[in-house]
Amino acid sequence: MGTYVPPEWPAGVHPPGSEDFESTAVGWLLDVVPPDYRLHGVLRRYPIALATMARYHAKACVEGARQGYRTARTELGSALPPHAVDTVLAAYRKEGARLAAIASAVDLVERALRGEVFTPEMGFAESGFTGPEANEQRAPARDGATAARTRETGLAGTRGTAGAREAAGMGGAAGARGAAAGQETETAEGHGTARRQAGRPRENS
Repeated sequence: MGTYVPPEWPAGVHPPGSEDFESTAVGWLLDVVPPDYRLHGVLRRYPIALATMARYHAKACVEGARQGYRTARTELGSALPPHAVDTVLAAYRKEGARLAAIASAVDLVERALRGEVFTPEMGFAESGFTGPEANEQRAPARDGATAARTRETGLAGTRGTAGAREAAGMGGAAGARGAAAGQETETAEGHGTARRQAGRPRENS
């Protein structure tokens, strides 16, 4: 049975634990980072160091694409015609998806170099566009979920308050009924005592 690799595992990198895993991982990582990184022999000798630098580089590229996407209309609107700005935004979306996939793959390679073993139960999903457009699409869903939780909390608090008022009212009513019953008993007992005293013959002094 072969070694399991997640769906986002980069093509060309052999599975972890195989004979050529480290050498193919180093070659792929060197293609991810700027060419001048090849001048540093220490990165070839220590693949984990190369993977760490590649992770930061890939994440910076993704963040740069996101920031460029957010500000493209503001920065380019006065210099480019509207259709050209739209084309630039389309390029950001396409490159954002590619850069995000690379960042995910770099993360997996680094984790494998550090000895992590992947299994299907870890719940890996196919890589998708995680650039600015995806963030904008997820934001309404997050806001909607937050609003729903707020409404549920408010309703629960209202129900709790109403329940407390109802319980307090029932307790107060029960107490009032108990007090009234006690007063009626005392009144009846007082009337009985008065009648008994009135029925006794008076002693002559």
